[in-house]
Amino acid sequence: MSMGAQGNPRWIAAILAQSWLVLLVRTALVSAYVIGGLAKLAHFHAAVLEQEHFGLHPGWLWATLAIVVELGGSACVIANRLVWLGAGGLGALTAVAMFVANDFWNLEGDAHFIALNSFFEHLGLIAALVMATCLAGVKPSAGHASSIRT
Repeated sequence: MSMGAQGNPRWIAAILAQSWLVLLVRTALVSAYVIGGLAKLAHFHAAVLEQEHFGLHPGWLWATLAIVVELGGSACVIANRLVWLGAGGLGALTAVAMFVANDFWNLEGDAHFIALNSFFEHLGLIAALVMATCLAGVKPSAGHASSIRT
C-alpha cells in the first residue's frame, strides 16, 4: 500500500486534502449544539423547564445562556473565527451538562450505565473542541497534511 506524507494511505491523504472537508468536519462537530440551540429557541418554555429540572435557576437565564453559547459558539467554530471563544464556551457548557445531567456517581443499575457512558461521550466532545481550537490556524495542503496558515 502506497503511503502519503503523514504515513496515511494515499487515498486517505487525498480525502484529507479536500478543501471542503475541514468545513464539513467543523460543522459536524457542532451540529448537536446548532440543533439544540434552535430547538431551545423555538421551544423556549420547554428549555426553561429543562434547566429548572436540572436545578439551574433562574431557568430563563440558563436557557438564554445556553442558546447564545450553542448558536454563537457554533458559528465561531464553523466560520473558523474566534474558535477559542466559541469552542471554549461550548466546552464549558458541555462540562456543566456533564456534571449536572450525567451524575453517574449518584445512580445505580441501568441509569448508572447510561449516565456513565454519556458523561464520557461529553468528555470526548470537549476534547474534540479543544482539538478544533488547536487546529484553528491550520489548513491542509496537498503535500503536507497540516501546514500553518500565514
